[in-house]
Amino acid sequence: MHESVSFNYGLLQPSEPKLSALSAASLYRKGIFTTLAIYDGVPHLWQKHWRRLVENSLRLGIDVSEFTETRTRSALAELIGVNSVQHGRARITFFDESAGGLWPYESGLRTSLLIATGDPRPCPENNSLTVSPYLINSTSPLVAVKSSNYLEKIFVLDEAKGRGFDEAIQLNERGETTSACMANVFWVNAGRLYTPSLSTGCLAGTTREFVLENVECEEVEAGIEALRSADEIFLTSAGIGVVQVKKFEDRNKTGEPHPIITLFRH
Repeated sequence: MHESVSFNYGLLQPSEPKLSALSAASLYRKGIFTTLAIYDGVPHLWQKHWRRLVENSLRLGIDVSEFTETRTRSALAELIGVNSVQHGRARITFFDESAGGLWPYESGLRTSLLIATGDPRPCPENNSLTVSPYLINSTSPLVAVKSSNYLEKIFVLDEAKGRGFDEAIQLNERGETTSACMANVFWVNAGRLYTPSLSTGCLAGTTREFVLENVECEEVEAGIEALRSADEIFLTSAGIGVVQVKKFEDRNKTGEPHPIITLFRH
């Protein structure tokens, strides 16, 4: 994280922003966020990220009406300038500061906005991928929501790293491939590009959406054998762009890079 953050449109040090201890954000991690890539000092795919934030706020009942797109975009630009970010990432988080239903209290706050920037997310050159024993619930009310409640994802990632892998694919309750812990997944078989459909419970990633707009790809419901037999596997997110997986379980993936890999080269 860089030296300054933006909290409710004011510049502060990272240790200064405070949330109410009895708010829904503090008690239940009720909030939404998005992570944007920054290239040449400019937020990438801003419109897609803002649209998803608004859609997710409606899904979770978080009031973001005090925060306009124009002013939020300006606050992000100001922070990028203050932190001198040319190539990195930014996280925009809306916290629900209203009272939690089980622990009511008088609160004059509704929502807080935190914007932070940092360096690009590191990704090992010889990255490895495994299959997680933990499933995605495709019927969850939080499915497809970029919720601040990310502890389950952290546990899943830590379990994979404990076995010596960098990331893990999660299946849903029907045995369908959904995504990696921190990224969407694409794979190539016989020259064709595939990715899990949103019906599997995978996150509707902004980078995923950008790939689908620019490269021919089929959205499917497929089991893990589709990845095991794939010629190439790719992970995508705002934090890493497009990364080719070098090893899946105990097999190296050495196929010729698909054109998807060129989409985010800057």
